[in-house]
Amino acid sequence: MKTLDGKTAIVTGSGRGIGRAIALKLASEGARVVVNDLDPEPGLAVVKEIADAGGEAIAVNGSVTDADFGDRLIAECQTAFGVPDIIVNNAGFTWDSVIQRMSDEQFDAVMDVHLKAPFRILRAVQPVWKAAAAAEAAEGQERIRKVVNISSIAGVSGNLGQVNYSAGKAAIVGLTKTLSKEWGRMKVTVNAVAFGLIGTRMTQATDEKQTATIDGRELPIGIPSSTVEAFESQIPLGRQGTPEEAAGAVYLLTIPESDYVSGEVIVAGGGFRG
Repeated sequence: MKTLDGKTAIVTGSGRGIGRAIALKLASEGARVVVNDLDPEPGLAVVKEIADAGGEAIAVNGSVTDADFGDRLIAECQTAFGVPDIIVNNAGFTWDSVIQRMSDEQFDAVMDVHLKAPFRILRAVQPVWKAAAAAEAAEGQERIRKVVNISSIAGVSGNLGQVNYSAGKAAIVGLTKTLSKEWGRMKVTVNAVAFGLIGTRMTQATDEKQTATIDGRELPIGIPSSTVEAFESQIPLGRQGTPEEAAGAVYLLTIPESDYVSGEVIVAGGGFRG
């Protein structure tokens, strides 16, 4: 028996980076996984990785910021695997600037992906989980379900040039703590993981200008090498984390051993807290 046998997990933004590592980790522990990416190719590639390893997965690709995405995601999960047991709200991107240079579009785009999208997904699943919990209670059963929202040290302590991202990641903590109070009656735990510096394409050390097309926008990616070195010098473990280490922190909040943990924020930052 694997730890998550019989469970179904949804992981948004799981075609690349940390999200991919989370999806692969949960699948390796027996979960059926609903993969999501903005672009279809990475999402389908992760589904194939899971299937090739003997697991089960489907892709529900598209932008988590679409108004109907939350409803579509939950509906497609139910059609394929039934009621979800785990939801990891991971999808996101950064679009940095100091406040005096930040446009409304820049602020709203980052808030939409980091706050409004998780809100819509969780709003969509609430009636599904409420009905499931009621049916299980009538049979004298208890099934603990899990939400893991992804925050950041920027949301806990702030970060220069990231007023939009920091605000969104701070707000997801408020959403987490509120739903932990509202959803306990449904036997749902709601927690968050705040990541520090994790090595992905968004945070790779580079001294060349690089961009990626994200939701129709050509956005800068990567961090100057000197900045990465400065960050790493402040991390007690002396280095940035890997996507697999980030996934491990999320995994801790999905296993039965954490069934009585709710409303908490775990910082996965190698000892650095901002």
